[in-house]
Amino acid sequence: MLNSPPLSRLSSSFVNALQAARDAAAGQNYLPGALYVVATPIGNLADITLRALHLLQLADVVACEDTRHTQALLRAYGIDKTPAQLLAVHQHNEAQAVQTVLERLQQGQRVAYVSDAGTPAISDPGARLVAGVREAGLCVVPLPGASSVITLLSAAGVLADSSGHSGFVFAGFLPAKATERSAAVLALSAESRAVVLLEAPHRIEALASALAVLGERPLTVGRELTKQFEEIATLPASQFPGWLSADANRTRGEFALVLHPAAATASAGPDTRVLQLLLAELPLKTAVKLAAEITGEPRNALYELALTLKAG
Repeated sequence: MLNSPPLSRLSSSFVNALQAARDAAAGQNYLPGALYVVATPIGNLADITLRALHLLQLADVVACEDTRHTQALLRAYGIDKTPAQLLAVHQHNEAQAVQTVLERLQQGQRVAYVSDAGTPAISDPGARLVAGVREAGLCVVPLPGASSVITLLSAAGVLADSSGHSGFVFAGFLPAKATERSAAVLALSAESRAVVLLEAPHRIEALASALAVLGERPLTVGRELTKQFEEIATLPASQFPGWLSADANRTRGEFALVLHPAAATASAGPDTRVLQLLLAELPLKTAVKLAAEITGEPRNALYELALTLKAG
């Protein structure tokens, strides 16, 4: 086991936390030559786990999405790493950086991987690194912790559907192009489970406009989760653009969103809602074709319904 730095060098705010981490986690086994995937806070520094604090002290190398960001994070906890102990592994170099990490692991070093915030390899980089380490036959150890996806779901109050089924779909970031984003929203409109989305502040208004076509379907919006100005609201999707424009501050910060399951309908016929959405944007034949692909319903039935809707 590596020696830990003396307490006199630690950040005063986390001296007790680091000591608690050592007391709670130091007796556990930390294999050499293993990659440790470590979740870090999504905003509130106090959301770090004791095991993560101990492992970050113990690690020979900390691979990270942004070395400057991670160095500042570690120093906030009173953990000092030299520049040589920090290795950049981000979306632009991840494929090449895998080889560097493998070399360190094969030397018996403990390598921690952290993204800028939250759990790596979900929406952040890290999946290629984990896959490469596993393909090489080496050990990957996850250290669970903060996740914007799970954080918002726990506060959204998502209920099981009328059949008693629960669960959710993680869709992450939708396409940036307007036409592709609209098509993705239409596809999600047929999803019976809750859908979790992520979005950046500079694209949130465009996403709000795209989601507005879903009408009364409930949407839980989480902005700046765990931070000082955290805001969580549940509202109909159609009201999302208005909710954003009501306060200029609401377009700031990172977003997680939960699209709640669609309300059950009594109709056993074709999915009218999806077809209506498509007919509003596309020619009849194209709308019918896409509706059949999205819903799995017979094209002939959808075509008859489309004619009726157009006539109405």
